[in-house]
Amino acid sequence: MTLWLVDTDTLASGRFVVSPLAETLACLQTLHRRTTAHPGEKAWFDEHNPAFLAMVAADPLTGPLLEAALGSRSHWIADLLAPVPTGDQSFEQELRKVRATSPELALANLTVAYGGPLPDLLDRTDLAPRLAEILEWIWTRTVEPTWERRRRLMEADIVSRTAQLSQAGWAAALSAMRPGMRWLGDGTLQINLHNFPPRQVSGARLYFAPVTPGRGWVAWDDEPRYAIVYPCTGAMADVGMTVAPQPLARLLGANRATVLLLLASPKSTTHLVTLTGRPLGSVGRHLKVLLDADLVRRRRSGRSVLYYRTSAGDVLVESASRESQEGE
Repeated sequence: MTLWLVDTDTLASGRFVVSPLAETLACLQTLHRRTTAHPGEKAWFDEHNPAFLAMVAADPLTGPLLEAALGSRSHWIADLLAPVPTGDQSFEQELRKVRATSPELALANLTVAYGGPLPDLLDRTDLAPRLAEILEWIWTRTVEPTWERRRRLMEADIVSRTAQLSQAGWAAALSAMRPGMRWLGDGTLQINLHNFPPRQVSGARLYFAPVTPGRGWVAWDDEPRYAIVYPCTGAMADVGMTVAPQPLARLLGANRATVLLLLASPKSTTHLVTLTGRPLGSVGRHLKVLLDADLVRRRRSGRSVLYYRTSAGDVLVESASRESQEGE
C-alpha cells in the first residue's frame, strides 16, 4: 500500500479546490479505459465515445501516446498530465503547464507511466504539445458544454465534505473520499493499495479536488505541494434520477416533492439546484414553503447553509412511499 505521512497542521490547512484540467483528465481516462461508474457517466460516455474513437483513429500516434501517458500497465499517470490543482485557474491557465513541459521531462514522465522503455513511435520531442492537444479536444468537445453543471456538482460536494469535517473530523472525511484510502492514525494516511514508497507530506501545501467521473489520483510537485483528486460521491448518478412518489407529488407539487425527497441527507441550495435542474429562485421558494411547514430545517456549516428533513418530513415521505407501493 502507498502511505503519506501527514501532520495535523498540514491537514488543517488543506484546501478544497475545483480544477477544470482535473475534470478533463478524469473524462479522458473514462473514454480511454471504456469503464463507467454510474448511469449518468454511462450516458455521457455513450454520447461522446464515437467521436473520441474517431479522433484516436485519425492519428497513429494518439493511441500509443495515451496508452503510455495514462499508465495502462503501471497504474501511474504521467506527471505532466496531472499538475497539482491549486484552484482559481481556468482550463487554459492549467493547460499551459502541460504545454510547457520540456521534451526531456515529458519523455521521462511517459517512461515511468509506461513502466519501461517507450515504443520507438514515441521517441520524439513534441509529446507534451500533443498531449495538450488531446486534453484540449476533450475539454472543448465533452466537458466545456456542461462545465457549469459539473462545477456546481463539485462545489456541492465540497460543501458536503466540509460539513462532514465539522461533524466527524478528518479521519471520517479522508476514509470516505476514495476507494483504498483511509486514515490509519498516528499521522499516516493510506492513499491506495499499490506498492509505492511512502512520502513525507508534513509541512507541504495540501489540496483536495473533486471530479464528477468515478476517477481519482494523487499529484505532487517540488514546491512542495500535494493533491488528492477524488470522485464526487454519487453526484452524477443522482442528477435527474430522483422521482417523487405520486402521492407526495400530488400533495406538494412534483418539484417541491423532489426537493423534500432529496433532503434525506443535508444539502446546500447549490446542490439542490444541480440535482433538480431547477433555477435558484424556484428552489429557494420551495425551500421556504417546506421550512414554513416544518418539513425541513437548516443549519450553517462554515460559509454554507445546509437543509435537511425534519422528523415530520421523514414521516410524510415514508407514508407517501408506502401509499405509492400499495397502489402498484
